[in-house]
Amino acid sequence: MTIILLVVSGLYALFTTVLGFTWRSMLPFRSAATVAPAGPAITVVIPVRNEAENIENLLNDFSHQTYTRFEVIVADDSSTDSTLAILYQFAQTASFSLRPLPLSNERTASPKKRAITQSIAIATGDLIVTTDGDCRVGPEWLATIASFYERTGAKLISGPVTFTREKTIFDALQTVEFASLIGSGACTMALGVPTMCNGANLCYEKRVFAEVDGFAGVDHLASGDDELLMHKIAVKYPAGVHFLKSPLAVVQTNAHQSWRGFYNQRKRWASKWRAYKSYLPSVLAVFVFLSNAAPMVAVGGWLLGFLNGNATLAVIGLKLLPEFLFLRQILVFLQKKSSVWVIPLTQLVYPLYVLFFGLAAQGKGYSWKGRNLN
Repeated sequence: MTIILLVVSGLYALFTTVLGFTWRSMLPFRSAATVAPAGPAITVVIPVRNEAENIENLLNDFSHQTYTRFEVIVADDSSTDSTLAILYQFAQTASFSLRPLPLSNERTASPKKRAITQSIAIATGDLIVTTDGDCRVGPEWLATIASFYERTGAKLISGPVTFTREKTIFDALQTVEFASLIGSGACTMALGVPTMCNGANLCYEKRVFAEVDGFAGVDHLASGDDELLMHKIAVKYPAGVHFLKSPLAVVQTNAHQSWRGFYNQRKRWASKWRAYKSYLPSVLAVFVFLSNAAPMVAVGGWLLGFLNGNATLAVIGLKLLPEFLFLRQILVFLQKKSSVWVIPLTQLVYPLYVLFFGLAAQGKGYSWKGRNLN
């Protein structure tokens, strides 16, 4: 048992160290001072349901974009609050093209994929940029995406996402955990084996969406409008998936304020693992699961007398130290230095978190936006 635990922990330490060096080797993107007026036409697609408390803040952010060749389509998925009324009212005086798209209340396996697909069908932009109704974006967001696209010719661009507030320990824990996903996804893209991205800050060519037949083949899953689409594009364009490492491209969203909301979101994310066509993301998920279980097994073995103290400390150290150094880099980039001190606490609870959601993902069904989905 000792050898197995040390091997698993040693491989995880190597993996995390590689991620750390990869992140450092990724030079921050510095966009041009101005983007050519004839730059790419962008359609921002925002699927929403019951976002009356948040949507106007995001729309105001679009009023301040320095890049002006864009339109916004907000696909309202049968909101039961005043979301749609706010959209129509804002559209009357908006300084940009705002197109509310009311969707029918028909039952569908993936409401978000339906919203995005119907929005793209009427989009006039060459680039599709997606975000969520509870997000906030900076004034240089679209300009940075357009400049990066012109510089790289990427088929899909994944951008950084973080949380808006860190008022409680729960907020900070979510910030650290989310940073690990963003950083890992960015590094695997840089290594040419993309695994994760986030639909709150995603861009892809409209024609490429059509080339890979959109969400066909994965439209039976409620989740996966980001990662599963990215995997399809990566198969057709192996060198076409890029991460936009720029502070100007960071999108902020709200951390969950309740355990139930957090649970349903993470279960929704975990549910798409079963649909991965490539073995790599699944193997990586299992590897992370085992790596997080190793310290718990080691401590249990030490308490029961099966493992000596030095071996237990080695297993724990191989997990914690490289991981801390990697997460610190990501948090500093996301301008979340205040959450660095929470990394050790996150490392303490994360093994339990991984085990819990790894098992929870095996069951079907969760609640999202007032609906029960599979």
